[in-house]
Amino acid sequence: MEQDAREGTVTIIDIARQAGVSIKTVSRVINREEGVGAQTRARVQELVDRLGYRPNVSARSLSSRRSYLIGVIFMRVGAYHYVGEVQVGAMRACRRAGYHLVVEQVQSPEAVGGIQTFADVLRDTRFDGVVLTPPTCDDPEVLAAIEAAGLPYVRIAPHREFERSPYVFTDDRRAAWEQTCRLWEMGHRRIAFIDGPPDHGSAARRREGYVEALRERGVEPRPGWIAQGDFLGLSGFDAAEALLRGPEPPTAIFAANDEMAVGVLAAAAKNGLSVPKDLSVVGFDDTPAAEAAWPRLTTIHQPTAEMAEAAVEILIAGFGDERFRGRVTARQLDYRLVTRDSAGPPSI
Repeated sequence: MEQDAREGTVTIIDIARQAGVSIKTVSRVINREEGVGAQTRARVQELVDRLGYRPNVSARSLSSRRSYLIGVIFMRVGAYHYVGEVQVGAMRACRRAGYHLVVEQVQSPEAVGGIQTFADVLRDTRFDGVVLTPPTCDDPEVLAAIEAAGLPYVRIAPHREFERSPYVFTDDRRAAWEQTCRLWEMGHRRIAFIDGPPDHGSAARRREGYVEALRERGVEPRPGWIAQGDFLGLSGFDAAEALLRGPEPPTAIFAANDEMAVGVLAAAAKNGLSVPKDLSVVGFDDTPAAEAAWPRLTTIHQPTAEMAEAAVEILIAGFGDERFRGRVTARQLDYRLVTRDSAGPPSI
């Protein structure tokens, strides 16, 4: 008689008995190890799913060399929506495979003892592997510490050394190119750009896409058209204030993320400008703030949660495979342009 998960705890022994296989075979299926035929694997997995079996992480870690802990590493936690989306996606993949998610923050390079503290965390926490978000994914000291600890890792949206590890990305440069082209097609010729942090690879690629789109149309962006931001709303406000005070203020401002774009909307309101009649404003990411802002923000949807989910899937799939560290897997996810109310043809 089949045991219902609601009537008691389903054990690996129950799964093995009902599937007619050994406990070791069930363990191999649960841990995604090789050595199990496709039909047997499917039969065991169907029972695991239907009976609601959940591995006991403590028991598994005692019987193996794994901790069943996966780390997600951030350097900045100010962009709360991004951090939250990464955690949601990573958690989905962890739960499906019976792993636990641990979130850690690396201190900025100038912080005293920052990288040593991170190395201590890697040693003490016993991660099975880690996922790196920008800009940690490009930080040479962070990468060196992880490799010294012998940990497998997958990067989200790296900017360089693509051959160094598996990674997941979306085409930020192409997306920014399309966003800029769309403003141009509306009739804008003075298009300004608010950049993200200098060490952030995604910000660099978005700036590159903006510059490339203008150059293809015979326009060299002037130094005063690109303002520095830090992905936070206040920096978008300050950058927009500076841009709007210039001798030839822009008719459109493209902010490298939505938080800064919302800051631009606030600066436009302060200066008595109507959006999009007097000034078009566009962003990047498609956060809840983009939908809640007024006017609603035209932006680019970035599949942040899905990228984190894919990164964890790649990491778990590589566990137990000695070829993982020497094999580069790249998975690209699609973006999409989201048209709302904050952009339109220039009035002059």
